[in-house]
Amino acid sequence: MVVNVIGTRGFPNIQGGVEKHCESLYPLIAARGLQVKVFRRLAYLNREQRRIKFFHKVKFHDLWTLRNKNFEAIIHSFLAAIICLIDRPDIVHIHNIGPSLVLPLLKLGRLPTVVTYHSPNYEHSKWGWIACKILKIGELFVIRWADQIIFVSKVQAERINKRNKVYIPNGVHAPKLTTNIDYLLKIGVKPNQYILAVARFVPEKGLDDLIKAFKAMSCNYKLLIAGDADHETNYSKNLRQMAQTDKRIILTGYITGDPLDQVYSHARLFVLPSHNEGLPLALLEAMSYGLSVLVSDIAAHREIGLDSRRYFRCGDIDDLRAKMEFFLDKELPDEEKQKMRRQIEEKYNWDKIAEQTIEVYQRVVNRNSR
Repeated sequence: MVVNVIGTRGFPNIQGGVEKHCESLYPLIAARGLQVKVFRRLAYLNREQRRIKFFHKVKFHDLWTLRNKNFEAIIHSFLAAIICLIDRPDIVHIHNIGPSLVLPLLKLGRLPTVVTYHSPNYEHSKWGWIACKILKIGELFVIRWADQIIFVSKVQAERINKRNKVYIPNGVHAPKLTTNIDYLLKIGVKPNQYILAVARFVPEKGLDDLIKAFKAMSCNYKLLIAGDADHETNYSKNLRQMAQTDKRIILTGYITGDPLDQVYSHARLFVLPSHNEGLPLALLEAMSYGLSVLVSDIAAHREIGLDSRRYFRCGDIDDLRAKMEFFLDKELPDEEKQKMRRQIEEKYNWDKIAEQTIEVYQRVVNRNSR
């Protein structure tokens, strides 16, 4: 079976939840004998990444696009769709509703399609009203023309009325717990003496709430934010300015590999203050490392089923500050740590997710061959 993939910037080591999802999923699918081609966006690839043409049996096809938040996805998806019409793969797998604007073109070409619905992007505050309208059109195209929709969130799956839909969550690989601390010492933090957040610099992640709450605390802990902006905006510039006014706040930029393992392995508390999410990989990763976690009480976080004390009222700076102070003084009980790890192994296992995704492909191919 041949599968072409549209809707990711690419991988390996490119920032973004969809990117990490694809980097984890497709090598496992390719290892099971399927031929996988992933269309990457050249604008996001450095010189070293451009030289990589295969990644664990996954083939890359790199295409030009504008590096512009309003146009890059649709331009790239259109070019990829044209190539798919020529290639004639068994499945075109599209990620998210923006790239799904090319579904009518693929439908006219009679290509079987699967769409993974990661989140309702039009709810993200970075988009203007015109972009939101276009993204809603993309969602309508998904509902109308996708042969199968995969939802990573039960909440979103229940919201949309579609017969051919299935819930397959995001996953997490077994963590690489490390005793290394050289990167931590390099950036000026000590093990177990910092709060960790891992997120892109976009409004829906709520990092400004976190910084405000942290600044209101008189503590010796530091705040470590691992992430960066895909596109520099007034919001991302403001975050950097907010961080510069408090020496306890450290912005690492986007990190992967051993540095990321180190910041996860030695954090005192992980915080995700998002206003909007699909199913957050960063939270699942923190849980897999056995970290004490604190998250906003949005539906996507509630779906994971943490202890009720580990939720704070979304956007409430005082509640966030109070909960951070509470959990910084508490060690994570071993029972709760083991419960989180079992939950990750049972519900968010990438091998199971790969098998479920292949089953979806087979159903779609069988339906379209009748």
